[in-house]
Amino acid sequence: MPGAVAFCGAFWHCHAMTTDQSICDLTAATLARDIAKGELSSRDAVEAHLARIAQRDGQLAAFVTVDAEGARRAADICDAATVSKGPLHGVPVAIKDLTDTAGIATSYGSVLFRNHVPVVDDLVVARLRRAGAIILGKTNTAEFGFGAVCTNKLCGPTRNPFDPALTSGGSSGGSAVAAGMVPLAHGTDFGGSVRTPASFCGVASIRPTPGRIPSPRRPLGWDMLATHGFLARDADDLELALSVCGGGDANDPLSAGFVSDDRPVARRPRIAVTLDFGVAPVARDVRARFAAACDALAGIADVVASAPDCGGAIETFRTLRAAHIANSFGELLRTRRGELTPTVIWNIEAGARLSAEDYLNAERRRTAIYRSFRELFTRVDFLVATAASVFPWPNEISDVTAIHGIALETPIDYLAVTFIVSLVGFPVLTLPVRRGDNDLPFGIQIIAPPGCESRLFTFGRSIEHELGFSHRRPPL
Repeated sequence: MPGAVAFCGAFWHCHAMTTDQSICDLTAATLARDIAKGELSSRDAVEAHLARIAQRDGQLAAFVTVDAEGARRAADICDAATVSKGPLHGVPVAIKDLTDTAGIATSYGSVLFRNHVPVVDDLVVARLRRAGAIILGKTNTAEFGFGAVCTNKLCGPTRNPFDPALTSGGSSGGSAVAAGMVPLAHGTDFGGSVRTPASFCGVASIRPTPGRIPSPRRPLGWDMLATHGFLARDADDLELALSVCGGGDANDPLSAGFVSDDRPVARRPRIAVTLDFGVAPVARDVRARFAAACDALAGIADVVASAPDCGGAIETFRTLRAAHIANSFGELLRTRRGELTPTVIWNIEAGARLSAEDYLNAERRRTAIYRSFRELFTRVDFLVATAASVFPWPNEISDVTAIHGIALETPIDYLAVTFIVSLVGFPVLTLPVRRGDNDLPFGIQIIAPPGCESRLFTFGRSIEHELGFSHRRPPL
């Protein structure tokens, strides 16, 4: 594949590197503005980020593929253009390796697809390119996105830039953005795959309302558990990314019927806060950090401890997730079992044991939980919860099987604080909270009703500016 370089943590030489590494500390919005003003070229931005990748990814393994020459060609086209291509004109971005990129290898984190080079972009990638974004490469992921650690038989683990011995979070990873290798990274989120990495790596993320970013090639058109999303350093960049990738598509029934009920929020909003939704396991050290974050929020909002009724939510998500995975990947288990990771095998087998009655009972319970969320939002503007139930753990530990010595029933239960929100399809903005110099990053989820992303971004900016809940560079 011309221009696409297999990478996965190996050092490589990037010719014509710029020495201005401060470019890599600029947000996507700032880069777009500087390029539009002619104060910076797209080629300079691309070279600076390629140099940062060469400098840091040998340690972090955030990228599985870097398309250096393709990025340079695209940057030169942007610089030669007489009119702007769009709001992200000339801005480097990265795409998660679960998502098709024309001409750039897309392995889905699996050896089964190690030589797969799509000929057509996924719609979200096409919209980024149409807005002028430059695709630097593909970020690593667990096989098919199923795994607590961002690793697979091809690449990884993707390490945490605040402590490379620790995980960056599965399955979108957050290291590329946190370490300044790219200002904006695409991700996908099924049970927490942009929110957990954002919390672990001290960056921001958005999991929008299902359908806000269409997936017209999704086999199960009404499946709302998984969405595209983004990781960035602040709410402005996330809003910018969503603005160019959102919008309906007739082949995605979720987006075709998309309705927004966004509205302005009072100067002092009313927030419900919940540590665990009443059902999720959460570590003691996380409880302390979340309590401190809630105390800070009380300075700018009316805070009340409250949560929707999430009884049965964990069992409901387990059932629906397992059924979807077995349906999508069951044939691979029958024909290519030896090439799959143990995590993927476990996930498929869990779904194979389910009946139609199991599935429909789970959908019935999901409906009740959704309506409980809706009722809560008749009384509050936002719901705030922790973005992770634990802090990052060593990369050598493949799954979270216990919290404080109490065994979890399944390897996905540590994600309950995030997958409960996936279950009902409400949009979530994740922001890092303030931390001490020796503290690991930690984030909160800010949840709004479906279609209310603008409300999230507005409130997110106030939190960033007034409370200092914002990204701080790692000490690499």
